[in-house]
Amino acid sequence: MTSTDISPVKKWVMRQYWRMQQSQSIISMGLLGSSLTLLLWPYVSWRFSKSCDSGLCFSNSLLGIPSTYLGLLSIFFSLVLIVLCIGYLYDRVFSLWTAQRSVDFERNPFWTYAVSPMFMMNMALTAENLKRNSEDDPEMQEQMDWILKYCRANANNEMWARTVQHWDKHVSETPNFWFLDEEIMSKARSQKIEDDN
Repeated sequence: MTSTDISPVKKWVMRQYWRMQQSQSIISMGLLGSSLTLLLWPYVSWRFSKSCDSGLCFSNSLLGIPSTYLGLLSIFFSLVLIVLCIGYLYDRVFSLWTAQRSVDFERNPFWTYAVSPMFMMNMALTAENLKRNSEDDPEMQEQMDWILKYCRANANNEMWARTVQHWDKHVSETPNFWFLDEEIMSKARSQKIEDDN
């Protein structure tokens, strides 16, 4: 499916969804702060009331601003500051995101043992060029043969089947590339893709 085949309604809906995602962190911070502020307010509001008998009370107003508003704002900004401090500790002190990225790579098959179809094509083309340009180097020939074998092995997965079927349908019939054989290509074409719509 090319970009011109996408329904304009679907594209518009997904653009709006993308826009919502872009602003969600700021909106979430505002909603979290205001929700927690209003939940905490009943427990501390007595400190800002006129009938406060304890020495921990605040004056009824400051520069003409009622103390209730000052109390609500101080709770809100304190909560936002706590969230930002936790973010700072997460990033700069504990560096937890580095471990998260490491786990992401470990769990992503396309960074460890699987090769995406487009990357596989790039690897195969590069290996073939190096192989042709280093005919006098048996070690390089052996390594490039191994890479082409690796690419061939990765052409047996569902991602390759999806790609071949897409190319067949939207570009033209996919050729039998030099590092693949007819059996792999026919298997890719005949594989049933469950979520095809």
